[in-house]
Amino acid sequence: MAAATLALLLGLQPITSDTYLPALPALTRALHATLAQAQQTIALLILAFGLAQLAWGPLADRHGRRPVLLAGLATYVVASIGCALSSDIAALIAWRAVQGACLAAAIVIARAMVRDLYEPHEGAQVMSVALSGLGVIALLGPLTGGALAALVGWRSTLVLMAVAGAAALAFIAWRMPETLARPNPDATRLAPLARTWWRIATHRDFIAWGLLVSCTYGGLFTMLAGSSFVYIEMLGVSPAGYGAVLASCSAVYIAGTFVGRRWIAALGLVGAVRRAAVLTLAGGLGVAGFAMAGVHTVWALLVPFWIFMFAHGTHQPVGQAAVVGPFPQHAGTASALAGCVLALIAWGIGAWLGVALTGVLPFALTIGFWAAATAAVAWTLVSRTGARRAAGGGSASAATADSAPAEAASR
Repeated sequence: MAAATLALLLGLQPITSDTYLPALPALTRALHATLAQAQQTIALLILAFGLAQLAWGPLADRHGRRPVLLAGLATYVVASIGCALSSDIAALIAWRAVQGACLAAAIVIARAMVRDLYEPHEGAQVMSVALSGLGVIALLGPLTGGALAALVGWRSTLVLMAVAGAAALAFIAWRMPETLARPNPDATRLAPLARTWWRIATHRDFIAWGLLVSCTYGGLFTMLAGSSFVYIEMLGVSPAGYGAVLASCSAVYIAGTFVGRRWIAALGLVGAVRRAAVLTLAGGLGVAGFAMAGVHTVWALLVPFWIFMFAHGTHQPVGQAAVVGPFPQHAGTASALAGCVLALIAWGIGAWLGVALTGVLPFALTIGFWAAATAAVAWTLVSRTGARRAAGGGSASAATADSAPAEAASR
């Protein structure tokens, strides 16, 4: 039940960001917008998504997960309807920003619920199961979006978001219990909140795992933000074909989450991430290498990115569970702070692509950069968290995270 609820909540993110990507070029033409303005419908959504987490997290720590989540989902539905009815690009950008701010409630609370219910090692396993479900949603989203855009028009992809949000709202209202055992009445007070933010932001494990999640998502977001123009406008792929491209990446990601769960059980969190980083680097360098060699084809971009996405199936669930692991009393705030950093990076990528996306090469080099950054973080900062635990440092929950495989082997 917990994994299904998490998949539903986390699945709103790819529905919001991926479903309308096949329709983005048509949307741009219909609203007489520029490429930079079209990128703002993604970039400002992500920026609002990141900043709003700083509010939703403390609110969820103070008032509980359920009421804050219901409020966020209800407003998300309203914003999605506003997007579908937008008559110009400025209105669409504004409603997308509201949509992103409301989406933040679902993502923050989903991650916080994992820490409410599980210790980090078990939480990584549950998160991996949930992200397998998210992968299915992400697989179907672009296919559905491409078909809707071709058959009904680009506005139908935005209507689909409203329908998905309403379904999530109904399910949470019907089935989700409160998971926060003891609300924190001081969670939203400015002085204690500032101290909590500082303690979390300067914690070495938070820095390591937060950067890992941000870097691996940086590569994925580059694909999401720039690929519709690269594949459709530059390589001549149809909107339906482009939906299939994104769906194939989601299918590979799902496979990666299954393998990642085995790596977590056998190697622990740090060991699983170190192994996955080899594939991340290989995939990112493959994308960049083919582009630098002048091989600008669908398969030259797609096949190495599949390798990147397979590794992402380990990095993402492990990182999302581990980043809140040391903070059981402030899981919502820690989740929010990590999400804000991730979203700010994604916003910067969107702004960069709005200026630099003049061909295949800038797109490919950006993916290569984030792949290299992910591997570097995994082999340095994340590895040092494991070394500290082995030496007896770090939090008790963090130590449990990597001792679990050894304990299982001894039994």
